[in-house]
Amino acid sequence: MEVTLLGTGTPTPSLKRMSSGYMVRIGDDTMIFDCGPGTYHRMMQAGVSATEVTHIFLSHLHYDHCLDYQRFVLTHWDQGVGKVPELKVYGPAPLARINQQLFDRDGVWGPDLSARTENELSIDVYRQRGGFPPRAWPDPQVTEIENGKVIEGRNWSLKVGSVVHVQPQLYCFGFRLESPEGVFVYSGDTGPCAGIEKLATGCDILASMCHYLTGTAPSEGFAAGCMGHMELAELGEKAEVQNLVISHVTTQIDQPGMRERVLREMATIYSGNLFFGEDLMTIPVGAPSPPILD
Repeated sequence: MEVTLLGTGTPTPSLKRMSSGYMVRIGDDTMIFDCGPGTYHRMMQAGVSATEVTHIFLSHLHYDHCLDYQRFVLTHWDQGVGKVPELKVYGPAPLARINQQLFDRDGVWGPDLSARTENELSIDVYRQRGGFPPRAWPDPQVTEIENGKVIEGRNWSLKVGSVVHVQPQLYCFGFRLESPEGVFVYSGDTGPCAGIEKLATGCDILASMCHYLTGTAPSEGFAAGCMGHMELAELGEKAEVQNLVISHVTTQIDQPGMRERVLREMATIYSGNLFFGEDLMTIPVGAPSPPILD
């Protein structure tokens, strides 16, 4: 199991932190958990192409978690030239309707796809890439998820759990990915709740929203739907998480001195391994170990 952070930021535009995205590789499967703006670019920087991606899991449909979805689908299809399986996509309603509005013949990308499947110039390009006409339309395999759903893969399984964020306007989920190599949990966006605690219990890696400095929430509603740093520490300790990854980082805590303060204060409660997430950071399934001193 290889876990790479593709985007550790928020909707706020940043060159340092792309919006939410995480990549997990197990055997021949490459899974993307959320694909906010910039996630695709970070994937390429990690040396992975869209044609290698097999699964996409969307926690909720805020744009900072799904805006790159259309790029993943279109490039996977275009560069795959009919030789790779369709993407398997899982996410909350109304994902199926959004997918249709993007990729149906009368959808947003209908004119582009008509040109790429019908125009002689485009068919020539398709042949040059190794494709054999006629060219099929992209058809990502979309499944809408709900609380408690279990998805079985090759040598892994994934459980979906509801978390508290911006209900009732959006369905919001976290994920628990189990394999013989380890257990990875992604919180999605959430505040402290029983749902994320249940998903995280005993996991090797929890990548979680850590949105603000505890005690500075502007309202009770905000604190209920977003995770503060001390609440995250309490979650990590109570759930016995081995490796706890701080992500979905705002500029409030992403400052020199503040990062160190956050880690120091969280360590007074949480006794596991703490990671202040950065884009393209790889998280070990086991405990981190120091390299050879040079």
